[in-house]
Amino acid sequence: MFAISRDASFKLCIFGDGGVGKTSLTRRYLYKIFEEDIQMTIGADFAVKYLEIEGKSIALRIWDFAGEERFKILLPGYVSGASGGIFMFDITRYASLVNLNDWISMFKSTIPILMVGSKVDLKEQRSIKKEDAERIAKDRNLFAYMECSAKTGENIEEVFRCITREMMIRAGLL
Repeated sequence: MFAISRDASFKLCIFGDGGVGKTSLTRRYLYKIFEEDIQMTIGADFAVKYLEIEGKSIALRIWDFAGEERFKILLPGYVSGASGGIFMFDITRYASLVNLNDWISMFKSTIPILMVGSKVDLKEQRSIKKEDAERIAKDRNLFAYMECSAKTGENIEEVFRCITREMMIRAGLL
């Protein structure tokens, strides 16, 4: 069996409060599926996606962290060696933004963190304006803000390409 040469391997952590759509985002990206009823993540889930960006072969190691308070104690150990992060919140639940600073503080290094508002398919239930979320991301020095829907697939590929490109730039690959 032959090993495939990769230009880089990045550890990407997806984090945020419970029920915001982290697992749905990951499954939509990896398997192109959306499931209405997903079981709560216990601790963390792990997957690998191989992709090519601008002629570079990348292994993206995706860590999907449980958002419930009782699992937060595990997070500092899991984030060690992370190359980037996706902080997710639900645009229909303002409370899902309340713990942003706590989540970000778990990362000791200055990795790029992309803030992602989920569930844009529920725009009529939106409680956080896009402009407000963009301001919050900028105020926290997060490198960008995007919105997506795992249900419809809107912007899913773009979210992962955006954070992967930023990790590549910071690693000197682009």
